[in-house]
Amino acid sequence: MNIAQIESNLQNVIANYTQETFIYELLLAYGLPKASITRLQKGNLNLSKMVGEVSWKGKVFFKPVFNEDLHLAITNAKEQLKQGQRFVIVTDFITLLAIDTKINDSLDIDFDALPKHFDFFLPWAGMEKASHKKETEADVKAAEKMAKLFDEIKKDNPDNSPEFIHGLNVFLSRLLFCFFAEDTEIFPKNLFTHSIQNHTQTDGSDLSGHLDRIFEVMNTPAKQRRNLPAYLEVFPYVNGGLFRDIYESPVFTRRSRQAVIDSGDQNWAFINPDIFGSMIQAVITPEHRGGLGMHYTSVPNIMKVIEPLFLNDLYQEFESATYEPRKLNKLLDRISKIKIFDPACGSGNFLIIAYKELRLLEIRILEQLQSLQKAATGFEPYQLELIPKAQLTLAAQYQPTLFSRIELSQFYGIELDDFAHEIAILSLWLAQHQMNQKFKEVFGSANPTLPLQAGGNIVHGNATRVDWETVCPKREGDEIYILGNPPYLGSSLQNAEQKKDMALVFKGFKNYKNLDYIAAWFIKGGNYIRNHSAQFAFVSTNSICQGEQVALLWPPIFDKNLEIGFAYTSFKWDNNAKGKAAVSVVIIGIRNIEKTQKFIFNGNTKYVVNNINAYLANAKNIIIEKKQKQLSSLPAMTSGIKAGDGGNLILNEEEKNNLLKEYPESKPLIKDYIGADDFMNGKKRYCIWVTDKNKDLSYSIPPLVKRFEKCRELRIASKKAATRKKAAFPHQFDETTFIEAHSIIIPQTGSEKRNYVPIGFLDSGTIISNAARAIYNAEPYLFSIVSSRMHIVWVKAVAGRLKTDMQYSNTLCYNTFPFPPISQFQKEELEQCVFRILEERENHSEKTLAQLYDPENMPEELQEVHRLNDLAVERCYRSKPFESDKERLEFLFKLYEKMTVEEKEKEAVLIDKKSKKA
Repeated sequence: MNIAQIESNLQNVIANYTQETFIYELLLAYGLPKASITRLQKGNLNLSKMVGEVSWKGKVFFKPVFNEDLHLAITNAKEQLKQGQRFVIVTDFITLLAIDTKINDSLDIDFDALPKHFDFFLPWAGMEKASHKKETEADVKAAEKMAKLFDEIKKDNPDNSPEFIHGLNVFLSRLLFCFFAEDTEIFPKNLFTHSIQNHTQTDGSDLSGHLDRIFEVMNTPAKQRRNLPAYLEVFPYVNGGLFRDIYESPVFTRRSRQAVIDSGDQNWAFINPDIFGSMIQAVITPEHRGGLGMHYTSVPNIMKVIEPLFLNDLYQEFESATYEPRKLNKLLDRISKIKIFDPACGSGNFLIIAYKELRLLEIRILEQLQSLQKAATGFEPYQLELIPKAQLTLAAQYQPTLFSRIELSQFYGIELDDFAHEIAILSLWLAQHQMNQKFKEVFGSANPTLPLQAGGNIVHGNATRVDWETVCPKREGDEIYILGNPPYLGSSLQNAEQKKDMALVFKGFKNYKNLDYIAAWFIKGGNYIRNHSAQFAFVSTNSICQGEQVALLWPPIFDKNLEIGFAYTSFKWDNNAKGKAAVSVVIIGIRNIEKTQKFIFNGNTKYVVNNINAYLANAKNIIIEKKQKQLSSLPAMTSGIKAGDGGNLILNEEEKNNLLKEYPESKPLIKDYIGADDFMNGKKRYCIWVTDKNKDLSYSIPPLVKRFEKCRELRIASKKAATRKKAAFPHQFDETTFIEAHSIIIPQTGSEKRNYVPIGFLDSGTIISNAARAIYNAEPYLFSIVSSRMHIVWVKAVAGRLKTDMQYSNTLCYNTFPFPPISQFQKEELEQCVFRILEERENHSEKTLAQLYDPENMPEELQEVHRLNDLAVERCYRSKPFESDKERLEFLFKLYEKMTVEEKEKEAVLIDKKSKKA
């Protein structure tokens, strides 16, 4: 059942319900089995014995409420649940309240408004709501103070040697720890900042030595300290390696000393290590200063990775073990052994959020064990000494061990940037302290923060060259999750070192050079998890799931007996920091082939699917490769004509008019010339088109001879032999095949935001540039097909990208497009749609096509005629309209598979006939 049907069903329910049957009609509206609803209404499926109440295990608890406070009623109902009901609903048929117990979401609406909130109960229809945690604003002021401090230190210390820069990176991470420690009860309040204020000269001349002594003391256990002055003795032993290595602190002046004190005066208690680490990383990179945190992956988007990768599964196990202490303890043991590995960890955001979430789950489990103990014995956890001896064994069964078993040593990372690597280690320690404080709030005690224990296993190195197993060893039975947001970089943006990285990872591959840089992480991730209890999920640009990259990257992954377990289709992501960065991304989770469910997340909806292919569609693992001939019975599409002239054979309106005014005889040499930009923005251009017949005429016109000479010089200077050869024909385009016929023009590049491919008819004398595609002698009905919703859905799935723009390819987009044979009547119906589209465009002739097809400003009348065209095209596929682009794409993949099988069968028959004749 689709969403539109559900919404329509709910409207009928509200219009025709009775109070006695409302809940049953509501459940039927979401497609739940009629037989089950009948049993619920008349049989033994209803577990409630109270009149009017309905209690269906795992599904719903419903209670009509009259003369009672609804909010109190729903609170009491939720507390009394025993059969794991997903939804609790109470209503007086004026107001309706509901709770989704799985994601702790709630609904409080007028009863009649229920159809507008149909999405709340979508899990009944097998469509999970994608719910993600909201993030807190990062403390940008703290980062800005650190930026000022960094600038002052660099001014006083101009050394740019790698050794000094590394020492400076370590120094800054130590400062950050001290600022955080004195505001979060790790140190006495303001200990570090006051020590600088009270024990160093105001000119900064002795600050370097003072800090070196403090850092040395914090690396010395109390028992090993000798004859220290009181102002140093007060600093605790920190351990953990943070102050172990000796680096001389930088030189300070009056200004830089004051900058240290100003940074210390900032309240560091409420910073978020996951956000702050990224901002501090930006501090030391001047080109990123315009937007601190620009490369920070927001918490909701990190949750989109870790929830389906492992967190949802852990919470499901927690829910199923809620009343069984043995299972709860088993889950505690499981999460204490899980390994989390980010092979492009930056300053550690993914690792930090994963760590925090595991600690929060651990707290939930321990709280539940305490609750069970109280229920079994009647005593609170702090009253154990009062429990009678006869009940001690029972109490011991429930008594949890109240300390955290989740260690930073379970977290692994690789980071190329030295400073980010240092900050990742530090940020994990800060996150550990914050979670210890949280643990203490709940249980009254927690693991001590100092001395620091072993930190996260964060390695400074190049993840494409490091053996991942040396960083995160995998042993039989280890549960390992690899995650992160590796660098993207299209092939044209990769520097020489990155191209070498790609060559190393893709050694033995025939074709890889057009792949994005992130493809290296997918290949290494696949090699790591193959035949092991490990999975990985990465945030990626959507380009690896589009165009020619699909055929290059995905077959080697699927050949390892791996599959896509979950995926988020393309979405924009931004962040809370200044200078927000938004980019289209996908999230892809890869695992060994298994029988458990697969999920596609599209917007806020979660779909259970049979398979997820490389295009992130619910279809078989089909790879769409370039075809030289059309799969469907459609006329050929060609590329436009390449000039290769450096612009010397192209004229604008003024140049054309001047040429004709001075040399009227040049008129036969001038043709209309149009490319994608001209077509979309209503620009007029022309070209010099010389054939063998009028070559002598062209060379009799001096301005043209000058242009030909410039064209010749340009081609001679080319590095390409083929171009140099064309210098012998400077009066002609690089390509000279021109069909003198009317045509349809299709822009080669188009915005991914558009809902349609804007195309148009051209007269027979027009030259189409190689920035567009052309179909010559096309019948009008073809315009309808190419400008349909079905076609752009296919194009968006299979086309390559230039930045975020679609690259329309005749071999990849058009020739592969599955379209069934149609009747003459259907062709005529499509032609009528075309005439309506052209007529509506003409009604807005003051606007360019770029303006008309801007999805945010597309005229309603034009949208309507396109909608009618979409319906007509869709009737060529089937009688029932499609409900969504997701459904359209799934249908197209199935048809593509069917048509390619038929095509191969025909080819086999032809080969067989030829061989028999031979």
